[in-house]
Amino acid sequence: MSSSRDFIEGPWRAVPVLGVTQILSWGTIFYTPVLIVPLIAADRGWSISFTMGGFSVGLLVAGLVAPYVGRSIDRFGGHVVMTIGSLIGALGLFLIVHAAQPVAYYAIWMVLGVARAANLYDSAFATLGRIFGFSARRPITALTLAGGFASTVSWPVTHFLIESVGWSGTYLVYALLLACVAAPLHAFALPRTRFEADVPTSDGQEQPIKVLPPHGLIFILVASAFASYAFVPSGLSAHLLAIFTRTGIDAGTVVWIGALFGPAQVGARLIEFTFGRNLHPLWVVRFALSALLCAFVMLALLGISTGTAAAFALMFGGANGLVTITRGAVPLALFGASGYGRLMGRLAAPFLLVQSAAPLVMAFVVEYTSDPAALALAAGFASIALICFVAIRRPG
Repeated sequence: MSSSRDFIEGPWRAVPVLGVTQILSWGTIFYTPVLIVPLIAADRGWSISFTMGGFSVGLLVAGLVAPYVGRSIDRFGGHVVMTIGSLIGALGLFLIVHAAQPVAYYAIWMVLGVARAANLYDSAFATLGRIFGFSARRPITALTLAGGFASTVSWPVTHFLIESVGWSGTYLVYALLLACVAAPLHAFALPRTRFEADVPTSDGQEQPIKVLPPHGLIFILVASAFASYAFVPSGLSAHLLAIFTRTGIDAGTVVWIGALFGPAQVGARLIEFTFGRNLHPLWVVRFALSALLCAFVMLALLGISTGTAAAFALMFGGANGLVTITRGAVPLALFGASGYGRLMGRLAAPFLLVQSAAPLVMAFVVEYTSDPAALALAAGFASIALICFVAIRRPG
């Protein structure tokens, strides 16, 4: 690990800095639409589907610009790129308050898509990779421990602000936070250091650890695995609680069940941080996806009740918490730290594109077939991801 002084003066300072800014970024530009979009739709006289479409367009743009963001972090550093991303996010939140026309509304979501690409986990992982090199796995895990609380903080705070100042005032407050807190932290508190060795060595050994070139079949398998998995949390986050409600579970209980997801994520990450440092991240992600598929099988065999829904939320949250870590750790372990930002950007692009489509695809399946079919579709994408990860062989 590292001394407490490293968190103030050394490279580990990046972890608490990014921990704060990740909570701010996720909480302001990613988790807010579920509460604010219906209010925008009512205020502007638009349909919910049209208004939420802006969110999907933003994810699409994030996927398109992610490779450029990754390359920029490699070249200039996260202290530059993520600062710009925070300011773009603040501008987008300020402008969306004044977007009364549909074209302007969608254009501003495109701006917020750029902010997402430059501010969320992929850019944070790339920043840590640039700072720590092959040793970035532990900082990445530590960062996700903080990021796991973003929804826990964001939704209650957003609800309070909406009640106090309305949705437009809420977005103005969040714009101020990004501009006056997140951007300065990125600009002045993130370390500017860069790892010195491109070739990693194992602890206590001079023999370099073998890594693979970031292209070819293994890269395709990694990209396909994470892109396939992206469908699962994106689709389920938009529809899972509604599916539980339609089975007869009362709304209050469903909200309680949904609240289990965040603590399960953090708990799984804490276990990995404590005990998983010597376990290859491929085994971590295989275990996580296997547990998730067991959760889907449980729902299929036992049906949806309060007990099984709660168990599913816990297993899903724990699995997602681990997969999030491996999004940064698997590419690092397989392909090394050289050009890590560019690599993360290339992997983020298909992930974000699938993430943007998943809620719409799930909605179509729910509407025209059934809830069990939608759950089976999500399980199918998780199965594809697991198959890809099982097919990957570590460099010998």
